[in-house]
Amino acid sequence: MAIASSEAPALPGSLPARRAIDAGPLATAWRRLARNRLALLGSLVAVAYILLGILGPVFAPYDYAKQSLLQANLPPLSEGHLLGTDQVGRDLYSRLVTGIRISLIVGFGITAISMVVGTAAGAIAGYRRGWTDTVISAIVEFTWGFPLILLAVLFAGTLGPGLTATILAVGLINWAGFARVVRGEVLGLREAEFVEAARASGLNEPRILLRHVLPNVLAPALVMASYYVALGIIVEAGLSFIGMGAQPPLPSLGVMIAEGRNYMLQSHWVTTVPGVAIVAVVLGLNLLGDGLRDVLDPRLK
Repeated sequence: MAIASSEAPALPGSLPARRAIDAGPLATAWRRLARNRLALLGSLVAVAYILLGILGPVFAPYDYAKQSLLQANLPPLSEGHLLGTDQVGRDLYSRLVTGIRISLIVGFGITAISMVVGTAAGAIAGYRRGWTDTVISAIVEFTWGFPLILLAVLFAGTLGPGLTATILAVGLINWAGFARVVRGEVLGLREAEFVEAARASGLNEPRILLRHVLPNVLAPALVMASYYVALGIIVEAGLSFIGMGAQPPLPSLGVMIAEGRNYMLQSHWVTTVPGVAIVAVVLGLNLLGDGLRDVLDPRLK
């Protein structure tokens, strides 16, 4: 005679069933990210940077362009000036949070353009192969072979200085990395069973790419996007430093460093403060990218 088990099966509304339902892909990904301490630190730094860029200028105590020669070169923690003032008495905190907002706009703008162009080019090259792949890959290798900052200077010089020119110039030459990664992923996906089934059902190439291929390459593209935001911030700071990016009195981080480089011995904080901000956000975004790679890459699970 069979002995009945004393354990009743879990009902749909019971606690084990709810736990099984809650343990979805997002919850699993969050737990994996939370276990990576460096990735969690990078996430906190990136979120703090974004919040400071969005909300900081709203609560800035002074106009970033307001000058007061009587309060020039005040050190940090001076009365009324948390981070001190620069050589013409402008409040560094007000200028810093505005510069962070500019860096975010440029970094995300460059990344968006690079991601759209690179993902489209890589997907088309990997799916169609043949001469299409050959032509796109040649353009990618040609672009990849030149120093980014040199091409950015050439494009920005052609389009003229300013933030819009910087975003367009860097975005239109920075797509090669996305194209290479996406092309490699699509080459493997185009022979997958679900793509073959979609092809056999009569779907055309654009619908197959949009509905079946691109959703499966978003994970590596998002990982690259975190690195490219950091890269965009660095390139924008470099272009602004040499006068090809944001134009004074707009307080880009690169402009702040350029304006304070001649006063390092008298007031080093004018360059130190924006320099530390760039280092912190780039380090945070790179740590976040490493964590996203560990979470989203199935080969590392």
